[in-house]
Amino acid sequence: MKDYHINVFYSEEDKGYIVDVPDLKHCSAFGNTREETLMEVLKATEAWLAAAKKNRKPIPEPSYRPMIYKVA
Repeated sequence: MKDYHINVFYSEEDKGYIVDVPDLKHCSAFGNTREETLMEVLKATEAWLAAAKKNRKPIPEPSYRPMIYKVA
C-alpha cells in the first residue's frame, strides 16, 4: 500500500477522532482514540484501493501536501 497523507481531527460533537485521506475521495474513518482511528483508516484505505482495482477505477498517486510543506 502506498503512503497517503492523512488528516486527524478531534470532534467535540462526536466525542471521537475523525481521519480522512485527501487523495482518496470519501476515504475516512472514526474512532474513540487516535490509535483506533489510525487502524480504522488503514483498513478503509485498503478497502478503497481494493474496490478501485476491482472496478478498474484510477488509483491516484499520493500527492496531497499540507500548506506547511509548501512554505518550507
